[in-house]
Amino acid sequence: MALGQERVILVTGAGRRVGAEIARVLHAAGADVVLHCRHSRQEAETLAAELHERRSGSALVVQADLLESGMPEEVVSAALAWKGRLYGLVNNASTFYPSPLGTIGEEVWADLMGSNLKAPLLLTQAAAPALEAGQGAVVNLVDIHAERPLAGYPVYCAAKAGLVGLTRALAIELAPRVRVNAVAPGPIVWPEDNQFPPEEQERIIGHTLLRRIGAPADIAAAVKFLIFDAQFVTGQILAVDGGRGAHL
Repeated sequence: MALGQERVILVTGAGRRVGAEIARVLHAAGADVVLHCRHSRQEAETLAAELHERRSGSALVVQADLLESGMPEEVVSAALAWKGRLYGLVNNASTFYPSPLGTIGEEVWADLMGSNLKAPLLLTQAAAPALEAGQGAVVNLVDIHAERPLAGYPVYCAAKAGLVGLTRALAIELAPRVRVNAVAPGPIVWPEDNQFPPEEQERIIGHTLLRRIGAPADIAAAVKFLIFDAQFVTGQILAVDGGRGAHL
């Protein structure tokens, strides 16, 4: 029997990049996956088709803007309507961009706090009864900069710091039937909008103990561990950062 057989896992931001790899790895372990996306519908549908080829009826695409009122609850409802159960929730969807002091307004605050902190809370709250029924797990994607802030990104760092605290708080709230943990990535894939030009990328790599960036597969493996294998682990933050966080 596959590790995740008959288990349904909702992955937010699953259309591409790290989220897509998380979904692939969990699916390969036997889970049926709900692929949430906001803008990447085509990529999510392509991924779903790929997963259906491996195991028919094993993936569902749900498109929603998690910042819209009621949408986190609707995403969870759609997941439950599909198979009638939910074992895992991976809060991967995130917004990342600089917010230098002096430029921060209500829109920036609402966007960064909403995607990185509010949505994970509301999704977990909505999913909690089903997760408790299945004695499941939540994994949040945080950031090494939650505890060691990145200059120029104060709102993003504050949001991820809040998610670290929320991870531990929810581990208390949902114990003993649901485990809640987080993965804190370091340099994995660079932003696609040139936020980190080549010279900055080289500086970051040079300050990482393993002297390279990681891959989405590294994060996906950590998420799989926390969802399926770490049955006596809750309230913990697992850094997957090549050692960068050890001496920032």
